[in-house]
Amino acid sequence: MTKLTDITWDDTVLPFQLDRSDVRGRIARLDGVLEDVLRQHDYPATVEGLVAEIAILTALIGQTMKLRWKLSLQVRGKGPIRILATDYYAPAEEGAPARIRGWASFDAERLDETADPFGQIGEGYFAVLIDQGEGTLPYQGLTPLDGGALARCAETYFAQSEQLPTRFQLAFGRSTEPGQAERWRAGGVMLQMMPASPVAAREGSGEGGLLRHSDILAGEADENWTRANVLLDTVEEMELTGPSVGLTNLLVRLFNEEVPRVFDPQKVQFGCTCSEERVRTSLSIYSAKDIKHMTTPEGTVTADCQFCGAHYVFDPLSLGFEAVKNPDGTPKEAGDA
Repeated sequence: MTKLTDITWDDTVLPFQLDRSDVRGRIARLDGVLEDVLRQHDYPATVEGLVAEIAILTALIGQTMKLRWKLSLQVRGKGPIRILATDYYAPAEEGAPARIRGWASFDAERLDETADPFGQIGEGYFAVLIDQGEGTLPYQGLTPLDGGALARCAETYFAQSEQLPTRFQLAFGRSTEPGQAERWRAGGVMLQMMPASPVAAREGSGEGGLLRHSDILAGEADENWTRANVLLDTVEEMELTGPSVGLTNLLVRLFNEEVPRVFDPQKVQFGCTCSEERVRTSLSIYSAKDIKHMTTPEGTVTADCQFCGAHYVFDPLSLGFEAVKNPDGTPKEAGDA
């Protein structure tokens, strides 16, 4: 367990517990990770903001992933912003950093940068996917886009899927510090009632069929949850994004009366899992006819990673499940025996 001292690192997720109110949580800051995610693409400001929001959500939710597990958040809509997607790769071993990557797909011609960013997604859904590794079936949970922000969608997911009252308070944007270039920063706090605290949800409760914390909690648990949320409401954006206020200093400022305890922090970094071998494997499902349709006029098959922008170029004869190869594994050229 980490002592309650000032931890100022960026790109860090710090888990904590409020002993008085029986609430657990995480506080996170992203700096270099967010810059690395966004610099791979030339997104409009509206799209950048949504990528920043889903990235800090991913860091806060993903911290609970066990070693070698993977968490994915996906937002799909019918509006100009069609897809927001992130992956959180839990550490491969104790003490190692977790990895985050993300990307977005949008229709530039339909995008209105003067409109509310969340409204640019349109009707759709918020998805949480958890991959526990080889030999297991991935878990997937869906909730409709609701509440006017991605953070509200995540809260609804936890209320619906796990019946755990959950609250996110996020801040993100471009920051300019003395002597440094402008860069993206994001920070956030996640609060969640301990699993033993909620009572069973009442049948038919929830506005529009969606559960709220008042549908799940009662009595002292409801009072504790309300009190913790009132304290969280006092946080300021500059406190969340930092870097002038340390993570533990902020926890003490917000929740001193709730008796906060912190646990070991988790470092995060940008990381993409794409490789030439992985792309080649993904193309192995196609027939020679399909590969021919993918071949460019220059006689190659190309593929780009949506997350990191890596560009791959292949000989079409080496691809597909019908690829013809020499005994040594090299592509068999026309005229080879």
